[in-house]
Amino acid sequence: MDESLLQIVRKQVNSAQNLLVVSHVRPDGDAVGSLLGFGLSLQAAGKEVQMVLSDGVPGDFRHLHGSEHIRTQPEGTFDFVVTVDCSDLERTGSALNGYSVPDLNIDHHPTNLNFAKINLVEVEAVATSEMLAEYLPEFGLRITPYVAAALLNGIVTDTLGFRTYNMTPKALRVAADLVEAGAPLPELYHRSLLSRSFNALRYWGVGLSNLQREERMVWTSLSMEDRRAVSYPGRDDADLINILTTLRGADVVLIFVEQGNGRVKVSWRSQPGFDVSRIALEFGGGGHKAAAGAEIEGTLADVQEKVLLATRTLFDEI
Repeated sequence: MDESLLQIVRKQVNSAQNLLVVSHVRPDGDAVGSLLGFGLSLQAAGKEVQMVLSDGVPGDFRHLHGSEHIRTQPEGTFDFVVTVDCSDLERTGSALNGYSVPDLNIDHHPTNLNFAKINLVEVEAVATSEMLAEYLPEFGLRITPYVAAALLNGIVTDTLGFRTYNMTPKALRVAADLVEAGAPLPELYHRSLLSRSFNALRYWGVGLSNLQREERMVWTSLSMEDRRAVSYPGRDDADLINILTTLRGADVVLIFVEQGNGRVKVSWRSQPGFDVSRIALEFGGGGHKAAAGAEIEGTLADVQEKVLLATRTLFDEI
């Protein structure tokens, strides 16, 4: 990263007193981790900070210190606005509440639109939390044990426990440094990756029952009625997509989740050699080559038909 750019950010962060930090809708572990990591480090420096997720904090991450202070809407005015782990403004939902151009955008998605006044985007990073673990000291901010735990949560979840294909020696060293700073790795791993609610497992059962296969492509769908039937409270897939990635012989897996607003959330995962982010971009989404998503207008059946047709082109190219 350009050192002069980091110094500009450091100067602006140091001079700001009232900051807003937001991340994306349907937040995952890196969204929550990078939001808390930055927000708590700013608070430790004596700043006034509001941390906002328009969908709130998922139950899987409420054990993280400071998560109880995350709002669903900002309140008041701010002299510095930051987005973390967001590839575009639409992904923030209503969290910015009228702040059309953030001051700072920190992200690791290749599909990032560089929408802020200052954009720190590193596609080689395994998580936005990895970037912040490196940047916070450069900004003059401390990595306290609570900050370390939040950032390690982001790295652990975005790499599925250090096992995604984009893992790097640098990311492992950063994780070790965060453990040394006080992050409880075994607890974070268990709570964020292994522990599941009874209703989430029942939801998985519905998704697995709906599983379909076409040669090396596998998919399933979850409707609003499926969600109601098992009393699952979220609008996501309860991380079922990551279970599907363990299926032998499947190069591309997808999940279609009905959202209830005339839209469907689609998640793709793939093996090396299949760039699903390109397909997600066709539908207004984004992400990484091996992990991408989009929210598409239409019925569950119509969206599934269109998306499967587009995704099949990946196999025509090999």
